Amino acid sequence: MNAGDPSPKSPTSSLSEILLHLATGDDLTDRQQKQLETDILRDDARARAFDLTQHNVAHEIERRSRLVQPAYDLLRQDVLDFSRGSYFLETLWNLWLPLAMRLADRAQHLGRPFIQGVLGGQGTGKTTLGAILERILRLLGKSCVSISLDDLYKTYADRQQLRERDPRLIWRGPPSTHDVELGVKTLERLRDRTTSIEIPRFDKSLHNGAGDRISPLPHQGADIVWFEGWFVGVHPLPISKFSKYMPPLVSEADREFALECNARLYDYIPLWQQLDSLIVLKPLSYEFSVQWRQEAERQRLAQGKTGMSDAEILEFVQYFWRSLPPELFMTPLTQSSKIWNLPIDLVVAIDANHLPCAIYRPD
Repeated sequence: MNAGDPSPKSPTSSLSEILLHLATGDDLTDRQQKQLETDILRDDARARAFDLTQHNVAHEIERRSRLVQPAYDLLRQDVLDFSRGSYFLETLWNLWLPLAMRLADRAQHLGRPFIQGVLGGQGTGKTTLGAILERILRLLGKSCVSISLDDLYKTYADRQQLRERDPRLIWRGPPSTHDVELGVKTLERLRDRTTSIEIPRFDKSLHNGAGDRISPLPHQGADIVWFEGWFVGVHPLPISKFSKYMPPLVSEADREFALECNARLYDYIPLWQQLDSLIVLKPLSYEFSVQWRQEAERQRLAQGKTGMSDAEILEFVQYFWRSLPPELFMTPLTQSSKIWNLPIDLVVAIDANHLPCAIYRPD
């Protein structure tokens, strides 16, 4: 009989039921404690990702249990729609709490701000995860600041000049459309806890959606820096990787554009060198990005706001894929923990409903 199977002689609760008890302020019974230990260690890949063994799992459960109620209450009020409460409670338990605890521990041991890089395509939840962790870290006595690669876009005027030189850069996003030097200086100041720090900001609504930089946000620094973006940590590949046509590269023009974007990635290496670690948010299918973006745009249109059609969204997403094909650039990062001398500590697989379905550390 599995540990989670109900029995008349030995009644057990589901994980969601136990977590709901914790969320309402109840203490764990000895039976529930053992059940949680079994549940955590049963998923070997997830347990190894958070360095959990039978020797330290009891202490881990004690730490998480103390955080469940305050974190649940804070997130329910401030960040999330908890209409699917059991799913969010399980995600809180299996991902958000252990990740926040690890970030807090690393910043404490490092003695300086910990810079966490986050790679994830459109719709994978990079920004939402950062907002969630920021609030949980506050409960742990640590501060967190979130910065997006999008905040480093070059000014509208600079991107117009860039487009004149290369008409293929019809949208912001690909390599060369960011101010890398600004990013390096910002992360250096955050790392060094410089007293005067200004966080770059970018307003995507300006210039009819082309966007432009706006006044930076003064900041006092933080214990953890959450730096996220759709190709954060991605390095250039050997030219030989582009020898064959494969979707989304279906023409010589596509191949040439990808090769040019690949070459421009060399400019970003100093920025990636600021990272202490990288987390990869990987959709089970890269096609989900199209689905998620279309769903978001339909909601905007239903609210009377402007938005793109399904066909326009497909072209928009494929434009990103043609610049840096995800199977070439992103997939290797989910398979090796030491590629490009960049420590990749965690991969979170995301299903079609935006929920994590696997958590592991690459080999």
